[in-house]
Amino acid sequence: MAAPALDPEHVRPQALSLREARTRLAQLVALAELTDTVTVIEHDRDARPVAAIVPAAAARSVAQARADAGRIAEVTAGWAHRLEQTRQRSARQHANNLRVLTDALAEVWAELDRRIPSASDPALARLRAAHMDLLRR
Repeated sequence: MAAPALDPEHVRPQALSLREARTRLAQLVALAELTDTVTVIEHDRDARPVAAIVPAAAARSVAQARADAGRIAEVTAGWAHRLEQTRQRSARQHANNLRVLTDALAEVWAELDRRIPSASDPALARLRAAHMDLLRR
């Protein structure tokens, strides 16, 4: 006959022929309303499913999900666009900050080279080697 829609033990609701569903329609509707039972109605001749009697809440949620699909896609696309804009803005800020830092570091090293002769301090040579990747940019 029919299985509760929300009962995890019943994966597939049982089915009724169209003829039997017609004679028991009031009972099937009451069953769906009171117990969240889903009843699949099959074609009389070849037992293929043609319709279902489902609780109104389940039918509404499917209809709402279909209606909201476009809105959800639009909202998702909007957020994806905002995230991409934020990523691009952040990348530009990072590149700008890196350029400012590199320029400042180059100025500091130019001043150090002017004041201290180049191979006179081994600690300064190690520090310069550590900064070489930034100084080459």
